[in-house]
Amino acid sequence: MKLSVIKLDGKAAGDVELSEAVFGISDIRGDLLARYVNWQLAKRRAGTHKVQTRNENSRTGKKMYKQKGTGGARHGSRRAPQFVGGSRAFGPVVRDHGYSLPKKVRALALRHALSSKVKAGDLIVVDSVSVKEAKTASLRETFGKLGWTKALIIAGPEVETNFGLAARNIPNIDVLPNAGLNVYDILRADKLVLTKAAVEAIEARFAEKEAA
Repeated sequence: MKLSVIKLDGKAAGDVELSEAVFGISDIRGDLLARYVNWQLAKRRAGTHKVQTRNENSRTGKKMYKQKGTGGARHGSRRAPQFVGGSRAFGPVVRDHGYSLPKKVRALALRHALSSKVKAGDLIVVDSVSVKEAKTASLRETFGKLGWTKALIIAGPEVETNFGLAARNIPNIDVLPNAGLNVYDILRADKLVLTKAAVEAIEARFAEKEAA
């Protein structure tokens, strides 16, 4: 599968051959993508929500009133959940929301996400992403001419310093190195922009998994 390569100024820069196994899946499985996204969002939850249980409440431990003779229900503590100022029953506690997802499922979901962008015509390959000066205004103008209003840019092994500085304040533009490629960010972006170096790294990554 061939795809045209462009430069940041919009000019043509040849073609690149894309792997059918990585970018050429035609039957996109939404269930795989949903499993990966749910797993990814669950992993990044902080899990720091916490309420006071009865043993943590500093309210008095004195018996509210005598056991018998009041005509009311029997109570032994104002820390009970039914009283104002009491503790909460079965509230959230600090915990890890993450769970395991097989590596093969994650790898397949990433292939389907990449292929979905190719199928929709929203995958763009650029020769490289670098600028001489870290000027946000000029880079925003460049993105506007290219039609990149909501894009994920995978810049290669590392993000070029000036390009990263210029792009970080542009709304709806995310710039990541190869290691940051993930299904959630791919799906929520209108355009997926890969450098030639990023394409090579992605294909090499899957080739190594197949060899293993």
